[in-house]
Amino acid sequence: MGRKIHPIGFRLKVIRDWDARWFAEGTRYREQLQEDFEIRRLILREGERAAISKVEIERFPNQIVTTLYTAKPGIVIGRKGDNVKKVRQDLEALTGKKVKVEVEEIDKPDLDATLIARNIAGQLERRISHSRAMKRAISQAMRQGAEGIRVQVGGRLGGSEMARREWQVDGRVPRNTLRADIDFGKAEALTGFGRIGVKVWVYKGQKLQEDTVEVADVYVSQ
Repeated sequence: MGRKIHPIGFRLKVIRDWDARWFAEGTRYREQLQEDFEIRRLILREGERAAISKVEIERFPNQIVTTLYTAKPGIVIGRKGDNVKKVRQDLEALTGKKVKVEVEEIDKPDLDATLIARNIAGQLERRISHSRAMKRAISQAMRQGAEGIRVQVGGRLGGSEMARREWQVDGRVPRNTLRADIDFGKAEALTGFGRIGVKVWVYKGQKLQEDTVEVADVYVSQ
């Protein structure tokens, strides 16, 4: 089961919550879903260098609240909040509603699966060996306290004629266990030989439903 479906979708309402929290019916659902895609595309395009891992969207009758999880909050916020103000204005122009942008810092980017996958993809685009990039990412994650990590790459690795998959694992990654707190991320490297896909699973230990979520300091745009 753990190999066939998305590791995060598999754990929704068990130990994970949705990244978009709103309700709509009929055509409004389709319109708001497409609007969510556009919001995320705009934010990731504007914050390409800001190491944004995840964007959460929460809708209210006359307001949209977006939370940006980033390893580089200084770049997202900008000097005196200029960058985040521009993002908020662009989102308001896109949606036609009032938008509030919150920025939350990722304390340990070496444990964030999406950032790890993008980092490996960036190294592959710079022609660094895939095995070396995978080994370095795994050692950094284990040093930061991960209980297990699995990294998989697929494509024309090393410029080979035939595409193949390779993976490296350290520790344990129980993908079938619902209470296992597994972070999953993927990225694509655009190389001269074609696209190379990168998938990362990071196991951070077991998580129970009654565990409370600690709220870190959050920057809120005015």
